[in-house]
Amino acid sequence: HVRQLYALVSETLRYAPVLEKLLDGAALLQAEKKLAPQLAKVLVYDLLFGKGLKCGGRWKALARRHRARLEAELARMKVRHKVSRNEDLLAPEKAVSAAASQIPRYVRVNTLKTCVDDVIDFFKRQGYAYLGKAASVEELKTLSGKKFLLDLHLPELLVFPSQTDLHDNLLYTSGHIILQDKASCLPAFLLGPVAGSHVIDACAAPGNKTGHLAAILKNKGQIFAFDVDPKRVATTNTLLTRAGVTCCQLAQQDFLTVDPRDPKYSRVTHILLDPSCSGSGMVTRGPGEEASPSAERLQALAGFQRRVLNHALSFPALQCLVYSTCSLHQEENEDVVQAVLQEWGLAFRLVTAFPSWPCRGLATFSGAESCLRASPAETLTHGFFMAVLERRKDGAASPSSLPAAAKNPLPGEGTEPGAAPKKRKKKKQQVK
Repeated sequence: HVRQLYALVSETLRYAPVLEKLLDGAALLQAEKKLAPQLAKVLVYDLLFGKGLKCGGRWKALARRHRARLEAELARMKVRHKVSRNEDLLAPEKAVSAAASQIPRYVRVNTLKTCVDDVIDFFKRQGYAYLGKAASVEELKTLSGKKFLLDLHLPELLVFPSQTDLHDNLLYTSGHIILQDKASCLPAFLLGPVAGSHVIDACAAPGNKTGHLAAILKNKGQIFAFDVDPKRVATTNTLLTRAGVTCCQLAQQDFLTVDPRDPKYSRVTHILLDPSCSGSGMVTRGPGEEASPSAERLQALAGFQRRVLNHALSFPALQCLVYSTCSLHQEENEDVVQAVLQEWGLAFRLVTAFPSWPCRGLATFSGAESCLRASPAETLTHGFFMAVLERRKDGAASPSSLPAAAKNPLPGEGTEPGAAPKKRKKKKQQVK
C-alpha cells in the first residue's frame, strides 16, 4: 500500500501543472473552501487520469459532485492545445544535449535503508553485471547495456549507463536508492558532519542533498532545512519521507529571515548553502530556459548569493560551510566567495577539499584553486561549483565590513565609562 501511495504521489506531481490549470478552470477550490490544494490534485488525478477513485466517504462524493465540470474543463484544455490524449498535455521532455547523453546514470545508495553490498546483490539478481570499482573517469564512458560500476570517488555511489531508466525500479520507489547526479552528491559529502551534529540546509528543495546529509548523520543529530516555496517544500517533504529521514525539521521560510542568535540554532556547526543560481551548469535544459543569462541577471544573482552567504557565516557556532551552485559563471562562484571572504577578514578560510578531485576553481584570486568545479567534459557530471569554508580557531568573530572603530578600537574605546574590566575581575575574585 505504501508503494502504491508513493506511485500515486509521484504521478500527481508529474501532472501538477495540468492539475493546477484544471482546478483553476473548474473553480473547484473556490467552490470547496475547505478542500486543501494538494488533496484536490490527488483526487482530480485519480478521477481523470488514474485508475479511478480509491477513497470513500465525503471525498469521493465531493469529487463525483464536480466530475462533469472537471471533465468539461479537461476537454476544453485538449481543444486549446490541439491534442487528443491526456499525456500530450504534459510539457515536452527537456531537450537532451550531446553532453547530457554522455553523463552516466548515478545512483546514490540510501544508507538509512540499506547498504551498498545489498544493492549490488539486488541488481545482480535483476540481471545486471557488476564490474567492481571504477579506476578512472574514462572507464565510466565505456559503460553500456546492463553493466554498472562503483564510483571511483564517492563510496556509496553506483554508476550505470546514461540510458538506464530506474524510475520504476522497486529500490527507487521504496527509497532505497536515490537518482542523484554525482556533482549534486559532492556538497553533503564535502561537508561531512559527524553523527549527532546540528546542521542547516539553507536552500533545501528538492531535498536530495538534505536526505544525503541525514544519511551521513545516520539520522542522529538535527537538520534544519529551509525553502521559501510551498510547492517545493511539499516535494521535499515527500522525498524525505520516502528516504526514511527522521532527523530533519523542514520549514517553509526564507533563510535570510532566520535569526542566527535564536537559541534553537546555538549548536549549528555545519551549513550547506546551495542558493538560487543561473543553473547554467545543468546540461538538460527546457525549451524556454535561458542558457546565457544577461550581465544584469548575473549581477542580481551574485548580489543575492553574497547576502545569503554572509548571513550563513553569521551563525555563532558555525565551524564549516559548503557553498555550492550549479552554475558555470565566475560571477556566481569564485567572485562571490572572494568578496565574502574579504568582508569576513580572518574569521574564515578556504579549505583545500578533496585534493584528488581533478577540476579546481578558476585562478581569479589567491587560494581559488581550493574550490572545486565539475563539468560534463572533465568529470562526466553536470556543471557545479563548490567551496568549503572553515572558521579559523584564532579568527575574528564578525565580518570586517563593520565600522572601522569596531574593527580596531583605540585604547579606552568600545566600553562605557565606569565599566572597566578591573571591577569585573575584582568581583570575580571575591566570588572565587
